Amino acid sequence: MAELRLGPLLRYADGSSATVWVEASRPCTAEVRCADGARGEAPTFQVAGHHYALVPVSGFAPGTTRPYEVFLDGTRVWPLSDAPFSAFPPSVIRTPSEDDSVRVAFGSCRWAAPPSGERDPVGPDALDTLASRIAGDPDGERPDVLLLLGDQVYADETSPATRRWLAARRDLSDPPGNQVADYEEYTHLYYESWLDPEVRWLLSTVPSCMIFDDHDVIDDWNTSAAWVEDIRATDWWRERLLSGLMSYWVHQHLGNLSPDELATDPLYAAVRETPDGTDELRAFACKADADPATVRWSYRRDFGRTRLLMVDTRAARVLDEQSRAMLDPGEAQWLREQMLEEPGSCDHLLIGTSLPWLLPHLVHDAEAWNAALCRGEKGARWARFGENLRRAADLEHWAAFPASFEALTALIAEAGSGPEAPATVLVLSGDVHHAYVAEPRWPSDAPDARVLQLTCSPVHNSIPPYIRLGFRFGWSAVARALGRRFAAHGDCSRPPVSWRKTGGPWFGNQLMTLTLRGRSALLRLEQAREVRGGRPQLVTVTESEVAR
Repeated sequence: MAELRLGPLLRYADGSSATVWVEASRPCTAEVRCADGARGEAPTFQVAGHHYALVPVSGFAPGTTRPYEVFLDGTRVWPLSDAPFSAFPPSVIRTPSEDDSVRVAFGSCRWAAPPSGERDPVGPDALDTLASRIAGDPDGERPDVLLLLGDQVYADETSPATRRWLAARRDLSDPPGNQVADYEEYTHLYYESWLDPEVRWLLSTVPSCMIFDDHDVIDDWNTSAAWVEDIRATDWWRERLLSGLMSYWVHQHLGNLSPDELATDPLYAAVRETPDGTDELRAFACKADADPATVRWSYRRDFGRTRLLMVDTRAARVLDEQSRAMLDPGEAQWLREQMLEEPGSCDHLLIGTSLPWLLPHLVHDAEAWNAALCRGEKGARWARFGENLRRAADLEHWAAFPASFEALTALIAEAGSGPEAPATVLVLSGDVHHAYVAEPRWPSDAPDARVLQLTCSPVHNSIPPYIRLGFRFGWSAVARALGRRFAAHGDCSRPPVSWRKTGGPWFGNQLMTLTLRGRSALLRLEQAREVRGGRPQLVTVTESEVAR
């Protein structure tokens, strides 16, 4: 009999359809049945000895809520009846209403929570805490979609339990040591993260959109051409990268796509049509490694009159120092077309990019200065120093790609201008293990839309005290003056916009939530905090009106 190994994850959901992702223990037919008779089924496909299905379900009406069950070869496998799952309400599929309202929660950077009963060294998990709140009040407020903006798993920073599992499998004295090495070890990371009971139930009942960042593969992934050259010289990197891309495609990317996109995806068709899709998927990963421009991980989702563009800022980079770009030309053109398509068709434009566009001023100027050094503006010796500094200090955000920073700034202004402009253009980011709000100011011809950088991280991770001090200092007037000295040394031009911090910095395990209704927008930041004598709770730190 087939058993449910992982999932279900409710991924895509619109006004009439949804997709549910599962992993089974053997080949079978996965079926989703809703309480009112709506259903869907799909045969599993195989990758590296694992069996997955993405089940499309249709026939919904907008604004409805339906409990659902999962069956494998006709046997019910979800919901689970044993503790702690017996305490959770039924998993449901909620379809968006037609009133153009949507609630979007987002964050990034999540270490898997330790097993129940063990001390959590980094404090309460914001996703666990969100799950507990929703389970305690099933008819209360919940996100319509959860955006996970990178570092869903940490391939290079494994837990003690995972290290023990790895040590039983191979000799950890051989590279890559206690980091993951292949596809099977990646699957273990997803088990560790997504079998967490609270998170498992949460992802079964709240739709999710995901995009990778560096730790999904390795810290500083694709930071520079020199970095790529060095890591490709190792004998373990190729298998690590291919396995990372393959596992990301299976566990995260497929669920980002709509049923119509899945129906026309040639790789998805090829993997499903063969008894074992491993070779097909591996060939795809090899092609993505050899020529990243042939693959698009970015995608678009529409929630009524809210448009979300999730942008790949890792695999789509151009790393030649003389033409360095965050996005390759094809990716940049795709983003431009999506942002400017059908003027007047959206009230809110959300740009999901794991790496912040607007940073603390000192950090921005240091990254622009570093890019100039690495480009050779001050000679070969400074270029070598700049490369070492880039890797040591993680200088790789939009500011480290000056031409891309300017292009994105101009595109945001263009998309936010004119009589049919959206009410807001909001850049949603994570990565930097704290939260803040920054608002740009254009010297002239400011866009009509309210433009904000909204950064929220981590969901469940930590940040050393000295880094906290550094980020606080980075916003100060003294830091701004210091940053301009760096920029002057590198002969860097001034950014096309100025900006100021209007909220934060906030440190802790946290989530931001946007409530969008018509052309109004409300922002809330909540942190997971221990409550004496009770379970951790999400506590509102700040709430503000973004647009009326």
